[in-house]
Amino acid sequence: MTGQFPHNIDAKSRLFIPAKLREELGDVFHVTIGQDGCLWVFSDADWNAFMEDLKSQPYSKVKRLRPLFANAADCVPDAQGRILIPAKLRQHAALEKEVIINGSFGRLELWNPDRWNAIESASLESGDWEQAMEEMGL
Repeated sequence: MTGQFPHNIDAKSRLFIPAKLREELGDVFHVTIGQDGCLWVFSDADWNAFMEDLKSQPYSKVKRLRPLFANAADCVPDAQGRILIPAKLRQHAALEKEVIINGSFGRLELWNPDRWNAIESASLESGDWEQAMEEMGL
């Protein structure tokens, strides 16, 4: 998934997910806490693959991910393409009105604009993303 899409959370705590991204995500999304203060949005297939990958890990490692599972919510878009984001998840990511929806490889990330702008600027200014590409042989 790729692209960056600014949208607003409405008065009923719903967020519009662009049609292009809904097509990639399918009928059911899984929203949970992500790294660096964002929310992650997985398709059902990617969520299930993630769960399968974890089955090969010892429980002593997997249990460290308890907050990720405890805060996960299954979301089904309404007819207008909106999903309801639970209050606890909105609070975790400091999502009040404006949201930046970023494609990030096999998932979406939902960001508070101030948090995202700081991370994006730091990465671009430091050249961190270029270094990461080099380390991956890209």
